[in-house]
Amino acid sequence: MDKECDRKVYIVDGSRTPQLKSRGKVGPFTAGDLAVAAARPLLLRNNFPLDALDEVILGCMMPGEREANVGRVVSLRLGIPQSVPAWTVQRNCASGMQSVDSAYRNIRNGDANLILAGGTESMSHAPVMFNHIMVNWLGDFMRARTLLQKLQAIAKLRGRHFKPVIALLLGLTDDTVGLNMGETAEIIANKFNISRREMDEYAMASHHRLAAAAKAGYLEEIEVLYDGKGKYYDHDDGVRPDSTLESLGKLRPAFDRKYGKVTAGNSAQITDGASWLLLASEDAVNEYNLPVLASIVDTQWAGLDPAVMGMGPVHAMTPIMQRHQLSIDDIDYWEINEAFATQVLGCIKAWQQDDYCRENLNLDKAMGEIPHDKLNIDGGGVSLGHPVWASGARIILHLFKVLQRNNASQGMASLCIGGGQGGAVFIKNESPAINDSEAA
Repeated sequence: MDKECDRKVYIVDGSRTPQLKSRGKVGPFTAGDLAVAAARPLLLRNNFPLDALDEVILGCMMPGEREANVGRVVSLRLGIPQSVPAWTVQRNCASGMQSVDSAYRNIRNGDANLILAGGTESMSHAPVMFNHIMVNWLGDFMRARTLLQKLQAIAKLRGRHFKPVIALLLGLTDDTVGLNMGETAEIIANKFNISRREMDEYAMASHHRLAAAAKAGYLEEIEVLYDGKGKYYDHDDGVRPDSTLESLGKLRPAFDRKYGKVTAGNSAQITDGASWLLLASEDAVNEYNLPVLASIVDTQWAGLDPAVMGMGPVHAMTPIMQRHQLSIDDIDYWEINEAFATQVLGCIKAWQQDDYCRENLNLDKAMGEIPHDKLNIDGGGVSLGHPVWASGARIILHLFKVLQRNNASQGMASLCIGGGQGGAVFIKNESPAINDSEAA
């Protein structure tokens, strides 16, 4: 394949599973199950042979115990030919966005023409592991040869051997600063003087918006899941349409019990889900007569203090805005992943402050305020849930659906990343209606 620089990269289709709230038990689907269920109808409705795919890229951090390199496992389970390479990426909360960015860059640079990219995570399947004391004991027990040696080993067992290591809790904690994600959200709340009422108002709006979008039929990207017991799942089941300030106000702080404001109600839900995008070059679009829904214009990654990792979106979006000489008014719709209500509110407030923009974002003055009626208009992580390593692909998928629905031109998708990073993707609507209106 001849390499060309800066080829246009199109999003031709996408799909996702419903996002299923974890309720303290192992869910019905592994990460691989979710990814297969979301991808199968997407591949079936697009008219190209599966061997036309150049690669499959899947973001995931905690695949099932039988799903090492889950991207390859899923690819083969989908019937994609063995000759098509597949791989798994991990950029913490942005793994799904990283997979899309990797696909975008490979197509733009001429290394590929057609790529299936997405993210999946079954957080309810996060492993609960033995601690190191127990692992060492098991090693000793396995080396015991006689009955006496085995009994002597058993006699050494103590209660501390059975203390579990809960991988999900550790995974949502930044070891370099000793803070879990909720504690970093509390820092942002204090830094920007965000009140508990503001957080709860935002959370309530997220639930109401998701409920309204579902009722209006705006979540057409969802593919129904079926488990092995004949049960089906066709909607994001964490939504609470009856959320009120009164009900949210009754919840206790989850991370700082004495002084905190961040609760389970104004935080993203622990959730299982998967999302995919099909990306193509112009050559692939023409060869296989694929629909053209949107194009990826630019992407950006940024690093910042892990203690305020939730500010990552403004650090990633700002360089894109500068490169393309964009004002806030130039962006029709925004998707900023709702890890916490206060985290999104902090990003909104940061762009309104001259000092923050000068000291942290290399701007001469404040960027301005993102309009509430243009941001996460169908809800977000607080109401849908946040299957952490899949959400980056989901927000891009839903953003181009929002652009299409509203005959709008440009959108920005962004999210914060545990460990102190931010990611952003700038997309344009390429549907015929918007092109005709711009030409007029």
